[in-house]
Parts: sequence; structure tokens; C-alpha cells
Amino acid sequence: MPTALITGATAGIGAAFARRLAADGHTLVLVARDESRLAETADRLKLRYGVPVEVLPADLSAEEGLSRVESRCREGVDLLVNNAGFTLQGRFPENPVEDELRMLKVHCEAVLRLTLAALPGMKARGRGAVINVASVAGFFASSSYGASKAWVINFSESAAAGARADHVRVMALCPGYVRTEFHQRASMDMSGTPGFLWLSADRVVGEALRDLSLGKWVSVPSLRYKLVVSAGQLLPRRLVSRLSARIGR
Repeated sequence: MPTALITGATAGIGAAFARRLAADGHTLVLVARDESRLAETADRLKLRYGVPVEVLPADLSAEEGLSRVESRCREGVDLLVNNAGFTLQGRFPENPVEDELRMLKVHCEAVLRLTLAALPGMKARGRGAVINVASVAGFFASSSYGASKAWVINFSESAAAGARADHVRVMALCPGYVRTEFHQRASMDMSGTPGFLWLSADRVVGEALRDLSLGKWVSVPSLRYKLVVSAGQLLPRRLVSRLSARIGR
């Protein structure tokens, strides 16, 4: 069975990937910070789907945790899902620099290092894929969170171009608002967000895997967010930046 390693695997999009890939018969390697929640998630998946599940407790914002997951990627995985991430409640430049650096460590350095650790084995086997979870925010100049996700998109496209000759796929997944714990953990009040903008994590994962099979380098789930991204690319960049900043507030 193919092996999939998923970071941030106990909630939201990561948990949805774990359920879908387990249903598809993948052996799973689940990475998250909360060891007890990780074990509970693994037990549920093994009981329901009957697949092998390996747990790897690790904090990707810490060097020890990141190095541990990096080593596991070098051992060989068929699909790497770089999903771990978070946002900050305050606006740039009001956040402490330590928090900003921690976010960059998880969103950028971890994505870079885990991808680089997994790719050689995939190339040697002539198959494999990496999904880097970015965000629609990466297409707009709205925050340092969006800036980090813009890096993920650009990096994924560059990696996809370099890996395609070896039959390895790399794709950036760029969802909009998804009903998960993401905003609650950042203590963000999302009550004013229109209901039609929200997507389910299962839908996001389904569209992501479809787009990966089609060979896309960037996946934007749902027509509504495809239109948002297209409109943002057509309007003057400075105007888009001002609108994004206003919406972000």
C-alpha cells in the first residue's frame, strides 16, 4: 500500500486528508503536536478503515520536531501532505517577532525541508506526490500570513517544474474559508463571514486529490474562490492590496 505522511493531521484539512487517504487504502504517518489526540485519531482510523497508522508527535516550529519528521520523510513516503499551519490574531507589524518567525518556520522552512527530504526517494522510484497546503490569502497582499502562503504557492510551482521529468507531482492547495478549528485557535471572530464563503474540509480534500490526478500545480477548490482569485489577478495590485487589508481588519 502507498504511504502518506500528513502534518497537522488531527484536525481540519489534515484530518480530512487522513480520512480520505485511509479510505483509499493508504498506510498513514500522522504528524501533530498533541500526542494524546494523535493517538486517538490513529485508533479511530485503524478501527474504521483497517489500515496501518504510524504516529509521529512533533512540533514543526521546533528544530527537534522538524528534524524528526524530516528523517521520516527520507525513509520514504509516496505522498507528503504539508498541512500544518496557523495564523496570528494581531496584524503585522503588531505581532511579536518571535511569533512571526515561528509562523515562517512552520509555513516555509518546514515545507521546504520536508519536501526536499521526500523528493529523492520519490524520484528514485519514479512516482510520488507532494501537496503543500497554502491559501487563497497567498494571492493577496493582506498579512504576513498571506505572504508566507504566497511563498508556498511559488515554491510549489517551482518544485513541480523541477520534478515533473521524474514523474513526481508537486501541487499547492489554496482553499478559502474552511470550517475547521483554524480560526478558533487564533481567537478570531468569524461571525461576520457570509455563509456561502465557507467550504467543508472534505470537499477541499476531494477537489485537491482530483486536481493532483489531473497534474495541476495549483488547486483552488470551488468555483467561487476561482472567481475571487481571477478577479484579484485582473485588478490593479495596489487596489487589491488596499481591499485585502480592509477585509482583513
